[in-house]
Order: sequence, then C-alpha cells, then structure tokens
Amino acid sequence: MPRSVGRSVRRKDGDDKVTGRALYIDDLTFPGMLHGMTVRATIPCGRIDRVRPAFDTTGFVLVDRHDIPGRNVVAGIMDDQPCLAVHEVRHAAEPIMLVAHEERDALARVHVDIDYTPATPVFEPRWSSECFKSLVIEKGRLDAGFAEAYTVVEGEYRTGHQEQLYLETNGVIAVPEGGGMTVYGSLQCPHYVHRALVMALGLQAGQVRVVQAETGGGFGGKEEYPSILACHAALLARKAGRPVKMIYDRAEDMWATTKRHPSIVRHRTGVTREGRITAMDIDLVLDGGAYCTLSPVVLSRASIHASGPYRCDHIRIRGRAMMTNTPPNGAFRGFGAPQSQFATEVHMDRIAETLGIDPVAVREQNALRPGDTTATGQVLGEDASAVEVLQAAVRKSKYHEKRARWRGTGKGIGLSLFFHGSGFTGSGEVTLASKASVELTAGGVRVLVSSTEIGQGTRTMHAQIVADALGIPYEVVETAAVDTAVVPDSGPTVASRTCMVVGRLLQRAAGDLKARLGRLSPAAYFAAHGPLVVTAEYEPPPGAAWDEQAYRGDAYGSYGWGCHVAEIDVRPDTWAVQPVRMTAVAEIGRAIHPMMATGQIEGGTAQGVAWALLEEVVMRDGAMANHTLTNYLIPTAADTPRIDTVILERPYAHGPFGAKGVGEMPIDGPAPAIVNALRHAGYDVRAIPATPERVMKAGRL
Repeated sequence: MPRSVGRSVRRKDGDDKVTGRALYIDDLTFPGMLHGMTVRATIPCGRIDRVRPAFDTTGFVLVDRHDIPGRNVVAGIMDDQPCLAVHEVRHAAEPIMLVAHEERDALARVHVDIDYTPATPVFEPRWSSECFKSLVIEKGRLDAGFAEAYTVVEGEYRTGHQEQLYLETNGVIAVPEGGGMTVYGSLQCPHYVHRALVMALGLQAGQVRVVQAETGGGFGGKEEYPSILACHAALLARKAGRPVKMIYDRAEDMWATTKRHPSIVRHRTGVTREGRITAMDIDLVLDGGAYCTLSPVVLSRASIHASGPYRCDHIRIRGRAMMTNTPPNGAFRGFGAPQSQFATEVHMDRIAETLGIDPVAVREQNALRPGDTTATGQVLGEDASAVEVLQAAVRKSKYHEKRARWRGTGKGIGLSLFFHGSGFTGSGEVTLASKASVELTAGGVRVLVSSTEIGQGTRTMHAQIVADALGIPYEVVETAAVDTAVVPDSGPTVASRTCMVVGRLLQRAAGDLKARLGRLSPAAYFAAHGPLVVTAEYEPPPGAAWDEQAYRGDAYGSYGWGCHVAEIDVRPDTWAVQPVRMTAVAEIGRAIHPMMATGQIEGGTAQGVAWALLEEVVMRDGAMANHTLTNYLIPTAADTPRIDTVILERPYAHGPFGAKGVGEMPIDGPAPAIVNALRHAGYDVRAIPATPERVMKAGRL
C-alpha cells in the first residue's frame, strides 16, 4: 500500500470547492433571519457626547452598549477593547451601535447622528505615551562586542501596514438557540470566538457553540477579528430573538479590520574587517493601533527574529508595541518576523557594502549552524539549515553570474536569508495544552481537531498523517466539521503550528489507536467493539525550557529556514520596479503534501513581493483612505514574477514524519531581497513599499 505522506494526494476539500457544493457563510440562511450592520465612529479620537438615530426605526433592531448582558469587552490578551464604544472613541471606524432589519437593502436608510468632542490624536508610535508591551532580549555584553569591532554600521528601516485581503470578507451568522447562542462564521480560531461570546453574552461555556463555515482565506486577518464581529451579531440576535447575518462588504472590511503592524527598526552592528558580526544593538517599534489585540505576541516574535539567522555572542534587542489612534493592528502571515527580518537583511547588504565584501560571503560567514545559540540562548538542533538554503538559492539563481553581469544596467539582483519559528512562542504551546483526537467510525477513521481549513490544506494534510500513522488508505480518513460542541480545542490555526504541532498530536493519537486495534482492522474492531476515540495532548520536547520574564531559552520547538533571490528591472522613465524572477528556497523538515507546500511557498512569496512594491495603505486622519481595490493595489498575474521553488528537507524529530511549519516563512524573505536588488541596481531604499515615488526620492547611489 503506497504511503500518502510525501505524495500530492487529492485534496479532501477539492471536489466541493470546484463544483460549488462548498457553502461559505453568505451561502447560509436561517428562518426569520435578519441582516445586521455596524454604525462606526468617523473621528480618530474624542468623547462621545450624544448618539441619536436620524431615521425611522420602525422594523429595525437597535443595539448599543446598554444591551450587552456580560462584559463590554472583546476577550483578548489585555481585554481593553470594548464591543461597543462607551464614552470614548480611540480610532476611526470604532463600533458604536448595531442595527438589523429583515431586508438587507433597508440598512442603506440607516443614519445615526453622533456628536463628539474631538481630542488630539497620536499617529506616530514613537510619540505615543501608551505602550502595550516592551521587552529586552540580551545575550553576552554589548560593550565587549563593540570593542572587538573594526567598524560599526547603523541604519533605520521602516515597513508599512499591509491588508490581508482574503478572497472572502469577514462574515458570521448568530442563531439564538435554547437560551444560548450558536455562531457560524468565516474564521480561523473557533475557540477564540467562543471565549469572546461567553464573556460578552454572560453565558456559560456550554451555552455557546461556534461552527466554522467554509472559509475563503484568512492570512491572520480572521484570527482575532471575528471575535468582535461574532459578538456584534450575537448581541443583535439576542435582542431580536432571531438569527442575524453580518457580512462586511470589501470597503468596510478594509476600512475597519486589522492589518500588519507598521514597524520602525534601528540597527547598530559591530563587525570585524573580515565581516564577522561582533555586536548587534537593535531597537524595534511596532504600531499597535488603538487597542492591544495581539500586539504583545506579534512583538515577541518580531523581537526574537530581529537578529536574523546569524550567530553573534553579544546582542541586545529592545522592542516596544505602542498605541496610536488608528484601527487596531493584528495578526498577519509572518506575525512580526517579516518586519524585523526586513530590517536585518537590508542592513546586512549595507554591512557587506561598507566592508567591500560579497553579500553572500557575509551571510555565509555569520549564518547559524547546528549547535549555535540564538539571541535567546536556544541551542539549535541538527536541522538548522541556514547555510544549505543560502547555497541552494545562490546556485539555483546563478546569483554571482548575474550580479557581475547586470551592474550598471538598470537590472538588479538581491537576496535575503531568514528563518521562522514553528509554533507558539516560548511556553505558549504548554499554556494552550492543545488536544487532538482520532475517532473510529463504521466507515473508517475520523479526525477531530479545531484546526480550520482556510484554503491551506489542513484537512488533507491531517488525513495524510493519520492514514500513514495507522497504515490505512488515505481515502478512508475523513475530517470532522469544526464545531466547538464536537471537536477538542487544538489551539488556534496560526503560528505555523497546524502541521507541526497539531499534526504531531494526530500522529500520536493514531499510533495509540493502532496499538489498541492490535491485529484487527479498523472495520473489524468497530464491528466487534463499537466506536472508539483516542486523544493526545501536547507535551513539550524533552528538555525544552523558556523564561518568560528574561526572554531566555527555547523560543520555538524548531525553525524553518529560507532564502529568496529577487531579480528586478527598474524602468528609468517611470521609476517603477518590475520583479522578473524570484528564487524561493525553503527547508521545512518534511513536505507532507509537496504540491500544497509548493503552493504555500509560491503564495507567500507573491504576497511578500506585493508588500515590497505595491501594497501601500494610505492613512488620512487615522483612517485608511484607499479602502477599495481600485486604489489599494495588489499584483495581478501579469505583475507576479516567475517563482522558482526549491524545497529542502531536514526532518525535525518532534514533528509529524519530520515536518515543520511552512505557511508563514515564505513571506519573510521577498521584501528585503527586492530592496537589496534595488541597492544592486543603484537605489538606496530603506522603507517599503518601494513605490516609484520612493525609488525616485532614494536617488542613485
């Protein structure tokens, strides 16, 4: 019987999606259903003096803060964000009132007059007086490291917002049932939504149920944001006593929801004459927006990755996530690592230039190797692969040959080396205590997890792991619908953990099930003994330790490693940068499904190219001014360069069949590779997106 792991088997969700049988949230309807909308603030900050409906409210259901039976808060890390504003507005688009009606078109008649006393907003994070989180990572003695240096290279690097722009906008349906509430939604993390509903509705956990509808993409934008939308729909449904559907149109989704955190990163690096790094002093500031949301953990990942995949005995990383009067920022693919590693990799090319050394040679000399320690003191295992991915990318792209041939031609080639931790940071996985189950059924075996399918292939990959762990055909493994009343809490579908962490739990559960079956086939055991469910709970790798206060120890179970090479052409008449080719090398432990893994690498690379060159969020008075697809640009097929993908495999002992994470890492590398290619072409760009205006202002080197 052929094994399924390592093969590009038929996707579990493929047939329903290509035939149109898959039901997304806006395909669902319930008897007596109303349609809901949100009334939002139009100023960045100030006091709410009066709110009054200025329309005929007959037939409408209205909800304000007085209608919240539980706590008026969106459950999160800090619990600082209200479901509905009380007296204060902290950002434009802040929810103030909710309205519902039987006819969706009737919502166009809604007009609410809101009187404010405006206050002075803060838009620059470095000027803010409110810090959501600060941290310091220290290794060695910085003064000793700088004393060894031949020279010190300094620089400041900036990245902007980025919109997740999933294909399907945010949407939920809340259905009041038997004194409780069931919410169906397009979402990534059902148990996050469940917790938020329990808190806002004042219900017991057993009275709330969250069911994932088919979901058209997330990229992190449906990690924490659906919690507030679910609460809004549920509050309307509670007051009306009827189901309520809330679906954002594209403009509202872009205007009101979370985005990637903008960053400002300063580097001060000591190096020897030969290019060895002796000291790294890094200051990192993230713009968190008006409320905390996930900023502390985004800052953690950004800071831990800020020194890049490089060894250095003397490091200090200072990180801050600051409040500004803009819509809250949240999760986005990469989760802080793209911002910090953008700065590191652009800085590395400036170090090479300062010393007159080849950029590849500087990286190869300093790259982390097995047995080296990271900034947090984590000792890397045998699967550390920085040198291997660097060499493979240089070889595949013919980097040296093109770099020599293109100088002074308007073409450029640049590279970036990066790594990405798989799973929650530090003790996060221990705190989650995730569970995954495998159930014996009459027809075969069923996977029970709360990990969501959002297009990345979760159902398929988990079925492959279980099939091979049990030694049964892939076709007889099914995956249960994600319903908090049915599946265990496997943790959120984030952090490159769905394969490595949850997949490993399933491998263990399937192994236990196989032992219980003995010599019987699953069908024979079921016929003789009936149903059987086996559950595995997360256990950290032996010896893993993390100090949350000192930020020391094993930050992640393992790391994926990558290298991107960008080839560009700068048009002298328009200053536009045309990406011609991207070479993407990724070491991911084991490719469970090679085609899907390749798709993740290609998709993340394309998204990173867009962040580097096109995706500019224009903020005006604290709100996104270009919240339509006519003026927020993303690449079409014609704008996307050729992407050559190479997958390397160095198995991780505690991943399923050796697998690590793959989904996030590919977005870490494209932006710095493109900016470094611009430097090779003669342009000193240190902020993205590298629009024609920025390239023109940067001028020739």
